[in-house]
Amino acid sequence: MLIVSELWTNALLHSGTSEITLSIKVQNGFLHVIVDDGMPGFPVSKAADEEALSGRGLALVDALAKEHGGEWGTTEDGTATWCTLALPQETAS
Repeated sequence: MLIVSELWTNALLHSGTSEITLSIKVQNGFLHVIVDDGMPGFPVSKAADEEALSGRGLALVDALAKEHGGEWGTTEDGTATWCTLALPQETAS
């Protein structure tokens, strides 16, 4: 939920568009999250000091994705930001 919230908020605050699409699917053992705002541009992770009210979202997305065997990025045209997370493998009883 935190990753969805961060990607959605970035699209809402920085794209200037009024239409944002969220896609979530499970495929090949991964959860795929895609937030598409249709506006070309690439997110930039910034260093935020401890007093800053914003600027930590992409660092959180990066840390959570890595912690869960995934990654994040932006589509080639810059209109969507995505994240993948490895799903826990089921164990046989």
